[in-house]
Amino acid sequence: MLGTPNCDGDRLLSSSPANHPLIEVCVEGIDGLLAAQEVGADRVELCASLVEGGITPSFGTVRSALDLATVPFHVIVRPRGGDFLYSDAEFRSMLADVESLSELGVAGVVVGCLSADGSIDETRVTELVEAAGPLAVTCHRAFDMTRDPVEALEALIRCGVGRVLTSGQRDTAVEGAPLLAELVKQAGDRIIILGCGALAPETISGVRRATGLTELHFAALKDVPSGMDYRNPRVGMGGADLDREYRNTVTDRDLVAATIAAARS
Repeated sequence: MLGTPNCDGDRLLSSSPANHPLIEVCVEGIDGLLAAQEVGADRVELCASLVEGGITPSFGTVRSALDLATVPFHVIVRPRGGDFLYSDAEFRSMLADVESLSELGVAGVVVGCLSADGSIDETRVTELVEAAGPLAVTCHRAFDMTRDPVEALEALIRCGVGRVLTSGQRDTAVEGAPLLAELVKQAGDRIIILGCGALAPETISGVRRATGLTELHFAALKDVPSGMDYRNPRVGMGGADLDREYRNTVTDRDLVAATIAAARS
């Protein structure tokens, strides 16, 4: 197992000032990244298909992000939606993605694998950390689906993971605040707890104070109408929501800015 956590080189598990938590915004695609960085995000998690909780974006998207980003961004490596129990073929594709992202020079990757019994798959997570090399490594919310969060955190530390994204195993950080506070204490300076879970202007400051979190993560999204003039009402690209082809989900600049301001108040 690895001994040194994979974290951002400029962070090295240090704490943010009490009034200046590090803010990570979860976005879908280039437009989301540009919106988040323009209004003050410290870091971005770059994804595709947030409707599925985020999957790996295209490498064209990643290359464009490298050209345009003014803040560090971490790329999710998740081959599909659904559970975090992957076939051998899926896992090989994850390793290949991590290796390619390392070669491209992104700041970090966001990964996670579980065993069928609800524990962290330490063998696979360690392989992903090793493939990442110098990149920061975050475990995503697969952690929130583990049966024992205390043991899962120790497992991630053994694997050399640098941070874990969690809502305290509840739908919202407000509900998960008691566990988030416990995880922050358990983690100490061994791993960063990156808190998330429906964080918004009216909740984020209270969650930060109640938990001691120094890094916070949210996706500030809104639906906007498509710019298409012609619309075919008889065809949908998936599911029964035929209007979905004519709604786009985008990062809301104003909501990002308001949430960041509230977090730092």
